[in-house]
Amino acid sequence: MNSKVSFSAASKDYQAGRYTKSLATLNQLIDTQQDAKTYALLAKNLVQLGFKADAAKAYGLAGNCEGPNAYEYQKQAAKLHYETGNEDEALLIAMRNLTRAQEDAELAFIITAIYLKRQQRDIIRPFKTVLSESMNPDHMRLAALLLSDDLNDATNQTLARNIFKRFPGNHAFRFLHLVFAREFNDFEEAAKHQAVIDDALAKGNVEILRKDNPFYHLHWCGNEDFNRYATIGTAPLNQERVAFRRNQPHTWSDKIRIGYMSSDFWDRHATMKLLQRILELHDKDRFEVTLFCHTGPEYLKHNDTDRSRWGRIVDIHGFSDQAVLEIVREHNIDIMVDLKGHTSGSRAAAFNLPLAPVHVGWLGFPGSTVNIDLDYVIGDHSVLPDVAKPFFHEKFCRLPESYQPNDPMHRPKPRPVTREQLGLPEEAFIFASFNGNRKITPDVVNSWCRILKRAPNSVLWLMANSPRNQANLLKQFQTSGIAPKRIIFCPRAPYEDHISRQQAADLGIDTFPVNGHTTTSEQLWGGLPVLTVKGTNFASRVSESLLRAIDLPELVASDLQAYEDLAVELAQNRGRIAEYKAHLKERRYIAPLFDAERFCHHLEQAYENMAERAKQRLAPEHMDIPALPPRTAPFAAL
Repeated sequence: MNSKVSFSAASKDYQAGRYTKSLATLNQLIDTQQDAKTYALLAKNLVQLGFKADAAKAYGLAGNCEGPNAYEYQKQAAKLHYETGNEDEALLIAMRNLTRAQEDAELAFIITAIYLKRQQRDIIRPFKTVLSESMNPDHMRLAALLLSDDLNDATNQTLARNIFKRFPGNHAFRFLHLVFAREFNDFEEAAKHQAVIDDALAKGNVEILRKDNPFYHLHWCGNEDFNRYATIGTAPLNQERVAFRRNQPHTWSDKIRIGYMSSDFWDRHATMKLLQRILELHDKDRFEVTLFCHTGPEYLKHNDTDRSRWGRIVDIHGFSDQAVLEIVREHNIDIMVDLKGHTSGSRAAAFNLPLAPVHVGWLGFPGSTVNIDLDYVIGDHSVLPDVAKPFFHEKFCRLPESYQPNDPMHRPKPRPVTREQLGLPEEAFIFASFNGNRKITPDVVNSWCRILKRAPNSVLWLMANSPRNQANLLKQFQTSGIAPKRIIFCPRAPYEDHISRQQAADLGIDTFPVNGHTTTSEQLWGGLPVLTVKGTNFASRVSESLLRAIDLPELVASDLQAYEDLAVELAQNRGRIAEYKAHLKERRYIAPLFDAERFCHHLEQAYENMAERAKQRLAPEHMDIPALPPRTAPFAAL
């Protein structure tokens, strides 16, 4: 053998930085010397020369050779496959070493990152601890994303607290800690750490918000300009990729092919309580509907509805983004609709691939889906006023009434119920809030306290998620001088019972900056008028949208003082409350809010407009859909 063609010579060249020469030697040597160290040195050279995908294969070959370093080589192969986007290969190697991964944060990171993106959370639970104990910031950030999924899990709460204690200067972990504090209405703890954020913002440091989760950020920040900065877990949008997607060749047919993507395609989820009738009503002669479903089996087992009524079901649960792309392209979808945005269980990142000529965000996320390639966001003139346009990268597609669909067919009608049955005081004026407890901010509590003090014959009926929420909320009310007997807590209830019990209250009082969304429409359906305050971003304008669609715009207060004044005024005028309740009963089957057929017509008109622009190779543009003439007769029997 030529003395120059030796492992020693290749190694010396590598050490001296002569990677090309080392690689040339190894390429000759590999014909006769196929062992771990040769493959590993080949991989190292390829990494230095920027050929990471080839290096991953070389490390894989090295790892397949028996020897003391086999595991390390396999791990390097998995890391490089992951870095180059070859997730399936990375996962294949990582899962072969599953036992080791529970103690090795680097391998645990790969498995968790991939399965978290694919929403297969059961598989990644064993890696939570090793990631949270790692000193690598990337591992810690991933652990934080994993922890925020189940806020009621005591293990998650403890780990989140411990992570923040270890890294008290890390704003990402501070924001995570605040998520848990707000979830359980731990107002003192939240105030302490929110002060750090507020101080940074007062000094003009809006960049601090980039460490916040886009969804949980909305629960404390109603500033639509600031909302754009909460981007943790996302990467900046690539405008070249956007242009590439829009300009790809596409075959259109007579029907418009709509694809909906969600993890909520089961009948008990809040989204489907709103949406399922719309899916059933889609005009099958003009539209072909496909549901790209990544709903977990743990939820599907609770579904009692024939989902085929909603459209063709295509299961993508656990698939890689690349596999999702291939499946969607096989169906030649014209308009892909993301129903999740930046909410738990989302696969919105898949929309950064060229799924369809038109990408749309709707219903699941009340705001701009930052850093996701969406052409349009579907809203209405309440949630998406003109002043909001600078804060969205999506173009506005505004429906003429509310953006929120409502299902009048599968939603139970309220049954008669008495206050006595519910343990409520007969004579008191009852304000009620059934919104999620995390939406009850200190500002909301302070406002409610002022209302209760000015309306002495009133009580507040609240739904409490847990005993911890109840204790913290009660403490806050007592601190502000409200007697405990004036706060009445109720637990969650079966859906049919919940719809019925709402009418026992006199007035629903809304939260801010995140309103009731499905909750508000349920209250209106159940016959309970809702008072809200005019909002400053999408999430805080939803109740206004719903109230306008049921012809009650007068229950949208212009500001916080007007909200409190009107609440007190109504508490002293039961006649007006009776009128509002009669109005809701009379208008339920004629006003736009619960008119699924009318809504579906407007939505389909929107899709046709979007498709027409795309067919003409025109860039997305703001569009307002005209309204059908008002109904003159009910759409269903009273």
